[in-house]
Parts: sequence; structure tokens; C-alpha cells
Amino acid sequence: MSARILVAEDEEIMRITVLDHLRHQGWQVDDAANGIAALDLVKKNNYDLVISDIRMPGMDGEKLLDEVKQRAPRTEVILMTAHGNADDAVSCLKQGAADYILKPFDLDDLTFRVERLLNILTIKARCVSLENCCGQRQPLIGSSTPMQQLLKLISQVSQSAATVLIQGESGTGKELVAAAIHYESRRADKPYIRVNCAAIPAGLLESELFGHEKGAFTGAEQTSIGKFELADQGTILLDEIGEMPPNLQVKLLRVLQEHEIERVGGKAPIPIDVRVLCATARDLTEEIKKGKFREDLYYRLQVIPVSVPTLRERKEDIPELSDFFLQHFGQERGLTFTLSAEALQALNVYSFPGNIRELRNILERLTVLAPATKIQLWDLPTEIRGIKEESANKGEINLAAAVAVAEKQCIRNALKKTAGNKTEAAEVLGISRKNLWEKMKQYGIKL
Repeated sequence: MSARILVAEDEEIMRITVLDHLRHQGWQVDDAANGIAALDLVKKNNYDLVISDIRMPGMDGEKLLDEVKQRAPRTEVILMTAHGNADDAVSCLKQGAADYILKPFDLDDLTFRVERLLNILTIKARCVSLENCCGQRQPLIGSSTPMQQLLKLISQVSQSAATVLIQGESGTGKELVAAAIHYESRRADKPYIRVNCAAIPAGLLESELFGHEKGAFTGAEQTSIGKFELADQGTILLDEIGEMPPNLQVKLLRVLQEHEIERVGGKAPIPIDVRVLCATARDLTEEIKKGKFREDLYYRLQVIPVSVPTLRERKEDIPELSDFFLQHFGQERGLTFTLSAEALQALNVYSFPGNIRELRNILERLTVLAPATKIQLWDLPTEIRGIKEESANKGEINLAAAVAVAEKQCIRNALKKTAGNKTEAAEVLGISRKNLWEKMKQYGIKL
């Protein structure tokens, strides 16, 4: 997205000269002939940068600076003057101006200063994203048909500014889908903020989302900027939107309709340009029937619905996902982990009620506890091996479970043959005594 700049200058020739020059650089530029007109534009639009003369009729540049910082803290301000000195410059910088330039000035120098400030804004946006999203963007992995369809939809959705409702079971990767939509969009270099509506107490959520003014409530010792303002010109993800209290649902609906927010204790609305993504594991249509979610908000959120498939629906991706996670955890430990054919078969037939998150957690545990870098069937948790002897007697087992049951029986036979001597039993089985001990522990075999 092209940067948006406002030029406030009462001298017409100077204003037009600066305006034309900045537009020639490819930026979107508006202009105002005085401070009052400039403030009206700030109230209606979102600007990355305001370039203002200090001496103007009605409202001078210093007062405009103060108003801009109150209404749009992320907007940087450059002040211009033909009557300044070093003390004036220091005073303006202390008040929050990003730069101070003396007239007459070289237009190329102005361009350099503007580019530097815009680059700083981009870096700040990235820092805000990292602070609020807990790390770098993770890839979406999978070659299955459902996954390819999802990736295609993400590519289409990312080019729009429409609200998106991402639905799917817990652990399917809804947050990764939201991040992919943002980072493939034209807002990719702007802030990306994630808010978990279920993790913040209801009494604090309004202030967290919309900010508050100094003195708005007990303990509000200074003005605080909310997540929506931090995400200005970027994207906000409202995770677990189904947990949002009804009174905030009303305010969110207004934000989506009016594109403005009001801080707690605030007296004037603040315009924002934020793309809203929402995610939930709940069935919102059922929540509407229960009276827990507003129907009008549901339809406003579901401009573009995105459904994330469960791991059960994309089992072809399990080998690829497993390789990715094992490589990731292996790098942390300086080892290379692989899965045996039997272990991979067991993973392929398991239902994974916890979806990808469950697969990831299991593999992380195995890279810590498995005795060797090649993960075997017996290293897997019992629920995945499917060891249920009563089911085995009925023939209600899969191949991996059958192998595990047979292995358990072989160990028992070897121990019986050697009268419980583990060393001799290990020799009979062709494994080490340590390996035998581990298998006995896993299968619950006691002498």
C-alpha cells in the first residue's frame, strides 16, 4: 500500500510545490491551507505522515502536532518553519515531532527525510506484529486436495479488504491461515495484531481492544492505545470470537460499520483502517440460537467464510507434516529424526482428535523421550499404537496394533522360556537388554 501524507501549509506556492513533488515520488498526498482544515482531514483519514508549517492562521503547527498525536499516535509529523532556531527544533522534537526542517529547503532532502520516516514506520509495524503474534509466520504444509483448495482460497481472499470468518476445530491451524491472509495481502508491511478474546477477562477486553483515556477508570494513570489502533492500516485477528461478551459484540459491529473506534472514557471517535479477521472453533449458528452471539454481527463477519479442514480430512499430509516437525525439533537438539514404516502407518490410521496440534505435540515428546533417532512403533503413545487386547481378540484392530500385540506376546514368550531372565530373553529376541526393559515398561509387562 502506498504511504499517505498530509501537507499543511498556508503559503500556496510552497504548498503546491511540496504537494507536486511528493506525488511525483508515488505517494498519496492531501493538502490543507491551515491547521484547522488539516485537523479535519486527520479526523476523516489515516495518514502515515503529516508535514506542517509551524506558523499558520487559526491553528499553528505545534497545536496541530498535539492534536495529531492525541488522535493518531502512529502518525509521524515533520514541522517546517522559516523562523526557527536550534531551541525551537529541540522544543518541537520534545513535543513529539519526528523531524524539523528549516525553509527554504531542498526538495530532495525532504524526500530523503520522508523515506527515512516511512522506513522507520515499516520497522515499527514489524516489531508490533512480532510482539503481538509471538514469533515469525509459520508455513502451511500439505499437498492434499483439501489443503490445496484452502491455499487457493487464501490467495483469493488476501487480495480483498473484506472481513473473513475462519472456522475449524481446535488445533487445525486457524491462526496460520489468518497470518497467511495478512502476509499475502497489500497490508503485509503493516502491523498484524492477534487478540485471543477467550484469554482476556471480560472486564479488560474493551480497554485491550479500543484503548482508554487517562482517568477513564481507577488505575488508568495514562492514555493507553488499544489493539485496533496498533493495527491501524494493517490487520487484526480476533481469535476465539465466539467468546466475546455480548456488550462488546455491539461495539465491534459499530467498528465494522463505521470504521472508527472510541477509547474507554473518550469523547471523540478515532478513524481507523483495519482489516478484521475472526477465528472460532465454535458453531456460531448454534451460539446464535442460544442467544450468546448476535446474528447481525455473525453475518457482518462472515463476508468471506473460510473453513479449515481437520487432519482426519487430509491424512495424506501426515507424512509431510511429520517430516517438517521432526526436522524442526531435530534442529533444536542437533539430531536427525525419522519414523519407521510401522510408526508412520500407526500415525496414518489414528484419528487425531486434537488435529495438527496433537500431532506436533506427540512428535515433540518423541524427540525428547525416544531412545533412538529412528522412532519405532513401540515409541508411540498407547492410544496411537492401538494396543487393546480385548479388541485384538475380536479382530477389531489395525495393522499397527496387530504388530504391537504380536510383539508384546513375543516378549512374554521369551521371558517365560528363560524363566524371567532378561539378559537371556533379550538374546532370544535379538535386542539389547535396555531395549527389552523399555518395551516391557511400555507394554506394562511385569515379572
